[in-house]
Amino acid sequence: MKCPSCGYLESKVVDSRPTDEGKSIRRRRECLECGARFTTFETLESYPILVIKKNGTREAFDRNKIMNGLVKACQKRPVAMDQLEKVVSDIESELQNSLNHEIQSQKIGEMIMDKLKKIDEVAYVRFASVYREFKDLDTFMRELAALKSETRK
Repeated sequence: MKCPSCGYLESKVVDSRPTDEGKSIRRRRECLECGARFTTFETLESYPILVIKKNGTREAFDRNKIMNGLVKACQKRPVAMDQLEKVVSDIESELQNSLNHEIQSQKIGEMIMDKLKKIDEVAYVRFASVYREFKDLDTFMRELAALKSETRK
């Protein structure tokens, strides 16, 4: 970090503490050349994620849409809100950590279903029936059969 007083590039950290509810770190530094003290802030760099919809349009990623879908799927099921929040946070983290800043909505749907299947099978089937747009009973029964064969393994 370049010293604002003398321009020297070497400094040592004297004190560090989290700020903004842990979203950044405030560091007090001391220049190794002139001894001047100054403050720097480190923040996590995040990129906006664009979701490519089925019709080809793009929109900003909205974690609330995922949460709303999960809440509907888990209605009257023994699933805690903390579990749903963790699913949403995990998906958002995976997307932020990937190198792609554009993602197909289908990929997000698959991520949701993978996580939901581990939490509650009934909620998974509810979500899948809307997400995959089951047209008839046969499609629904095939999904149930696939789920049943997975749980036996």
